Parts: sequence; structure tokens; C-alpha cells
Amino acid sequence: MSRNTHTVKHLVMAVAISCSAAASASDWSDTSINYRYIAKESGFIVDAAGNKVDVAKHIVSLEHISGFKYGSNYFNVDILKSDSKDPANGSTAGAQEVFAIYRNNLNLSSLTGSSMKFGVVKDIAITTGFNAGSKNNENAAQPLAFLFGPTVQFALPSGYLNLGLQAYKETNNSKFAGGKQDFDVAAQLNVVWGIPFNAGVPANFKGFMSITGPKGTGKGTGIETTTETLLDALVMFDVGSLAGKKDTYYAGVGYRYWNNKFGNDEKAAGFTGVLNKAGHISAPFVQLEAHF
Repeated sequence: MSRNTHTVKHLVMAVAISCSAAASASDWSDTSINYRYIAKESGFIVDAAGNKVDVAKHIVSLEHISGFKYGSNYFNVDILKSDSKDPANGSTAGAQEVFAIYRNNLNLSSLTGSSMKFGVVKDIAITTGFNAGSKNNENAAQPLAFLFGPTVQFALPSGYLNLGLQAYKETNNSKFAGGKQDFDVAAQLNVVWGIPFNAGVPANFKGFMSITGPKGTGKGTGIETTTETLLDALVMFDVGSLAGKKDTYYAGVGYRYWNNKFGNDEKAAGFTGVLNKAGHISAPFVQLEAHF
């Protein structure tokens, strides 16, 4: 087991413990177990004719968000299982991966005791966090990233809309790129939203979008990265409310768009461009959630 895999596990365990402690001392919290199925994910795989090979993935997630006196905590860990088209290293079975996200927001109004409200802005927060992952296929990616910067929280009649601009620093591992990659600091724009509405049953339109600027070559392949865009948008229906279990069981559909995945330029020439295009995602998915 690699050192980075241990790092991911330690980070996940540390944040899970911290979130558990934070939840017990929080003003409010929501924890859920989620299941997602997406039939047309990607594994940077092409067939003999150079066409993209779609990979189906089953994803189980533990998600937690809580608020406290000075701000909020968010934690999500995904366990992903690919089909056999994206095999584990040395196996014909599908690869497995884990990916964790942690975000902490400290609201300036709470820290300073002065209102930050102006116009459509409700508050301004300082956001810190990390992403950490590990995958057991031949390439053995092990991304680890940290971010820091301001987030503007907008005032809505209900729900939330946050816009952040963070400094983003990533390292990774890639067998195909010669091992460890150490990328430059990049600018990352993050949008997160959750807007409740009624569709016969209570429903929620939620999601996120992150746009990450070029982050150098990673000092591996010498190939420059480019701007990366990742979007997840979902409509979730409170199906539990039909059985008197409001805010407990949700089912819905979503859409994932991922352009220049991991910063790999889809317009690159030659085989590199063909392979990078195979990493592009534009696909619907279904999701189930159980909140407790």
C-alpha cells in the first residue's frame, strides 16, 4: 500500500472524527448516505479505432454538512466501483477508488461581529479545504489538493448560493506520466447551490460547478494543462414525504459535465488528444439519498 493511500485514509479518518465532534456541537447538521449510478463515465480508455469507451460506475457516498457559531463544515467521501472496461491493476474486475472532499467556511460577520450584508450578498466566508483520492487501476492516480480563499454567500428567499474564488494546489501520481506530479498553484472558481421548490412533492435543485485554471505541466509529461470545468446538477425529490418521512428519503436525476478532465487538454494533437477526449464526460445519472 502506497504512502499516498495511507495519507488519504488518515485525512478521511481525521476529518470524519472532526465532523463527528463538530456535529455534536453544531447548531444544525445533515448527514446522508447516497447511491449514484452513471452509465457513461470515463476512464481515459479508447478502443482500437480510437473511439471513447464508456465506463459505468456505481458510487456510494457519505455526506455531512453542519453549521456552528462561526460558519460551517462540509465533508463527502465517495467509494467508486468501475465496470470491467476500467479494470483494477492486474485484474479483469473493475477498478475501485476513494475520493474525499472537506470544506470549512468561517463567516466574516461571525468572526468580526460586523454585518457583511450588502446588496444581494448575505455574508463573506474564508474557505479552506482539501480533496484526496486513490484509485487501484494501472495508472494509480492519487490526487491530493488543498485550497484557500474567499467565498461570497448570496441572500436567497430560501436555499443557498455560494460563489468562491480559491487558490488551488494539487499533487498527483500517474504511472503513465512518470510517477509523482507536482502542479503549480492555480485559480479555482467554485459555485455551490441548493434551491428548494415544490413539484407536487418537496424537491431540491442542487449542485456545484468548479472551474480550475491551468496548473502547469505537473513536471511529469512536460505537457501543459488547460482550464478544467466540472459540473454536477441534480433535481432531487423528497419521496419520503409521501410516506410521512419528510426530509429523509430522496430520489432524483442529475447531469455531469466534465471538460478537460484533470486539466488534460482535449484539443491536444496526436494520441494525447485522442486519449484526453476519452476523459470527457457529458452524461445523466440517477441518485438515491437517505438522510439521518
